[in-house]
Amino acid sequence: MNEPITIMLPSLIHRIGRENVTQAQTLAKSYGCQLKRVRRSRNWQICGGAIDIQSFTKQLVNFEGFRYLTQKIETALLQHSDKLESIDAKLIRLIDNNPSITLAELMELTQCTITEARLARFQTDSW
Repeated sequence: MNEPITIMLPSLIHRIGRENVTQAQTLAKSYGCQLKRVRRSRNWQICGGAIDIQSFTKQLVNFEGFRYLTQKIETALLQHSDKLESIDAKLIRLIDNNPSITLAELMELTQCTITEARLARFQTDSW
């Protein structure tokens, strides 16, 4: 879940303009993401954690002129939907879907610790 992802943004400056790209770069840094040009090409990319990129995109909606950028990022984030959910939420969802799932299966599916799996099991059992 904490793995950084990269989303390609072809011809970004041609689509939204240099001023908007500069503004988006500044905003991306504040969310822990990096919006940068791919080598010397006209293509750009955004790198960062999936949740950070999603937060950055939600903030872009408040500004005008970023429609292309937000649509491109939101479409790419659909491929990384598993990284957008926290481990706690994922554990609770798995337990709700299959109440007889074992702790070992939970740990294997989510790469969590046994403590996190036990805590999630306890939280769902107490509801």
